[in-house]
Amino acid sequence: MKARPRGNFGNNEEDTEAALRDLRQERYGQESMRWTDEMNRAMQRARSGFGGDGGGATNWGEMGPGFEEEGQFVAPPLALRSSAFCTSWLGRGENSGSSSAVTEAAGSCNEGCDRDAHNKRARVNSCSNDCHYAAVMASGAGNSTPSADRHLGLRKSSSTPSNNDIFYHNFMWNNNSDDNPFDSDGARDDGDDSITSKSEDLEVRMDLTDDLLHMVFSFLDHVNLCQAAKVCRQWRAASSHEDFWRCLNFENRNISVEQFEDMSRRYPNATEVNIYGAPAIHLLVMEALFSLRNLETLTVGKGLLGDPFFVALGDCIMLKSLNVNDATLGSGIQEIPISHDRLCHLQLTKCRVMRISVRCPQLETLSLKRSNMAQAVLNCPLLHLLDIGSCHKLTDAAIRSAAISCPQLESIDMSNCSCVSDETLREIALTCANLHILNASYCPNISLESVRLPMLTVLKLHSCEGITSASMSAIAYSYMLEVLELDNCSLLTSVSLDLPRLQNIRLVHCRKFADLNLQSIMLSSIMLSNCPALHRINITSNSLQKLALQKQENLTTLALQCQYLQEVDLTDCESLTNSICEVFSDGGGCPMLKSLVLDNCETLTAVRFHSTSLVSLSLVGCRAITALDLACPSLELVCLDGCDHLEEASFCPVALRSLNLGICPKLKILSIEAPSMVSLELKGCGVLSEASINCPLLTSLDASFCSQLKDDCLSATTASCPLIGSLILMSCPSVGSDGLLSLQRLPHLSVLDLSYTFLMNLQPVFDSCLQLKVLKLQACKYLTDTSLEPLYKDGALPALQELDLSYGTLCQFAIEELLACCRHLTHLSLNGCVNMHDLNWGCSGGQLSELPGKISSPALFSHENIPVPIEQPNRLLQNLNCVGCPNIRKVVIPAVALCLHLSSLNLSLSANLKEVDVVCFDLYFLNLSNCCSLEILKLECPRLTSLFLQSCNIDEGVVEAAISQCGMLETLDKDSHRFCWISYGLVVLLAY
Repeated sequence: MKARPRGNFGNNEEDTEAALRDLRQERYGQESMRWTDEMNRAMQRARSGFGGDGGGATNWGEMGPGFEEEGQFVAPPLALRSSAFCTSWLGRGENSGSSSAVTEAAGSCNEGCDRDAHNKRARVNSCSNDCHYAAVMASGAGNSTPSADRHLGLRKSSSTPSNNDIFYHNFMWNNNSDDNPFDSDGARDDGDDSITSKSEDLEVRMDLTDDLLHMVFSFLDHVNLCQAAKVCRQWRAASSHEDFWRCLNFENRNISVEQFEDMSRRYPNATEVNIYGAPAIHLLVMEALFSLRNLETLTVGKGLLGDPFFVALGDCIMLKSLNVNDATLGSGIQEIPISHDRLCHLQLTKCRVMRISVRCPQLETLSLKRSNMAQAVLNCPLLHLLDIGSCHKLTDAAIRSAAISCPQLESIDMSNCSCVSDETLREIALTCANLHILNASYCPNISLESVRLPMLTVLKLHSCEGITSASMSAIAYSYMLEVLELDNCSLLTSVSLDLPRLQNIRLVHCRKFADLNLQSIMLSSIMLSNCPALHRINITSNSLQKLALQKQENLTTLALQCQYLQEVDLTDCESLTNSICEVFSDGGGCPMLKSLVLDNCETLTAVRFHSTSLVSLSLVGCRAITALDLACPSLELVCLDGCDHLEEASFCPVALRSLNLGICPKLKILSIEAPSMVSLELKGCGVLSEASINCPLLTSLDASFCSQLKDDCLSATTASCPLIGSLILMSCPSVGSDGLLSLQRLPHLSVLDLSYTFLMNLQPVFDSCLQLKVLKLQACKYLTDTSLEPLYKDGALPALQELDLSYGTLCQFAIEELLACCRHLTHLSLNGCVNMHDLNWGCSGGQLSELPGKISSPALFSHENIPVPIEQPNRLLQNLNCVGCPNIRKVVIPAVALCLHLSSLNLSLSANLKEVDVVCFDLYFLNLSNCCSLEILKLECPRLTSLFLQSCNIDEGVVEAAISQCGMLETLDKDSHRFCWISYGLVVLLAY
């Protein structure tokens, strides 16, 4: 019988389906009528007020949030919108729903009506469907559109923004763009006017009152306000509040005159306007002056400002600040008058004008910086700040006339005015008695001869070629001076000042400057840099806390009387002598010094500091130091990198917690008294012969390669440092049995490294170090076969966990006994043991034990199924390394070996290894790389994850058979392929 196609039913089924469809349509029609009646009743209730409890609104205009007022459309209640949506959906006659879905929709609509009726805040419908819901209700219910509009009070004009509204928002988003983010109904046009099939997608619930929105929007700039205006009508109305548009910023925007007029009409109370870089600035600024009567701040530039602008300024009576930048004033040849009764701040920067006349009785600050005017006439009796910097065309007489016409001047900047002379400064000093700040940088003609400025607090004289040591006598009269800058004064040779209020002084790139003598109790900052001739500094101050004198190559003498000085940096001061130590020691004038940097001071040979306050000392790169004596009980950090000629060092007392002297290979004598020190490294001090170490809290001592360290020194150290837990004596051939016997004074010793020593007897170690956990005996070639007998015969060192016998001369029998008896070891290294031939844990005492039948089934391989002799304890071994054992041929670890914890086995570089047979439950890492003679491989390691067989010539069939019992194998490296073991199958991951 041929199969019936899917969806092809018989005639009876087609008749049944048609009947059901007719019944469904009839039911939908009934439901549609019922929903229409519900809608009408809801609208009638809305007109008469909800609830009837005496507080209901009587018409749509009084319903509160969610309804329209005077042409402003706000979304209707949720129940009406949901009813309209359901009616439209039912009226389409679609068969995708069911009556149960209609019932659920009705329930949700009723709940929404109740919820909105009691909600105090507006619920705003999504903008894409507000303008269609009335038509939807009409089409779904069969009622006429005018009826629905009459009930809902909707008019198209109520939801349509004006052209100005559309321009207002679009202007800030895209200058003069024709794209409108809103459609004709005031909603965003998403390109689809149809209503979607999910009512929850139509609703956006806004739970913010207008007051709260106002507060939130106050933190937004104009661009973000315009973005927020696109969310909904409530946000649009809130974002357009005039409080947010007091400042109209059109800097570098392509705004037309018509657009600016519209903005001015919209926000007539704006107080600040910026049209810098806008086209036609003359027309725009005239519009601003005439339209914005409350304008207080105006910024213009990049264009031509004609004479009418300056004439109209007087009519803008509220203007207080005018900023003109990079503009041409008038025709550029005539005099420009600026007159205003309330203007307080005027800035004409980089402007092109021949002459300017300013008459502003309230003007306080005036900047003409970088303008190319030849003359400026000022009538500003209250002016206290004048900036004429870089006005190259102003003559000396013009500058003098402008300055003396303002007797209240407190600050004047005449930098880069090359015509200024001492005569002008003298006139200014006589007229402007309150002058506090003077910037005369880059004025080559001034020398301050006979200039007296007693009230001056800030003086800047950068690159003034006329300033010499004789000028200091004039500066000395400025007893109120706080800041003095003398950078690049090429003729200045010395500075000697006694100014009680001086706080900051700069002397940078003064090529001939050699001597500095400062006395100021308030001096807090000194900047001295790149003064190659400087050789003497004498500073007295009670406020100086930090002194930086880097790269003063000729500095030889430094005298400081600075009671509160805490940080000094003398990096690369190559001429400093050993006398500098007296300056920073107790009694040297810096009693509170905490940090001292003397890096790369290569002339220091003997450094001795005795300071109770010093905390940090850096002597990096001081290669000439041979003797170091630090008696600094507060010293916590010392850096001696590069002090490779240090021979004698004393740290008594210090507060160091750690110290590394391994970078001092010539150190011979060492004395340390550090009550807090816990770590000391002497690695590489090959000539150290005398060491007195008194550190009661010392826990770690590394004396590797201290070939001259003898037993008496070791004995004295163990007596004074009883808490040592880690002792490294690698390559200390002078240490013998007497020194090892002194280890009994170290009850906490757990790590001992005696590698590369000439020891022949380890009995002192076995007797003294009962708590030892790690013992390293690499390359101890003088140890005999019986040296380790106390370990496997007498049970010495019961706490031992790690043992390293690499590159030793122990015989096969000693190794077998060690493996058989020392079952408490967790890490064992036998790398490079040439006398080891086999690693067979089936042997005991050199004899092969009788092994039970081999467990071949992985299912039976578990701790419970391993035949365990009752008298033998489990082995704790976890890591076994036998790298580079050239004579080992066979490795056998059966199940009865009880290696239940062995997780890592490394047999790489064993060239003669032929057979490996391992049965280990917890083994996950096995390395057989470069075992070129390997022929037999048998593995029963169910948890093995990594197997390395690089440069092994073993047959692949043998490998596959071996790993068949390794169900968790993840990575197999063999020759040029990397395999991954997945579900007992091999997959090539990468071919090199």
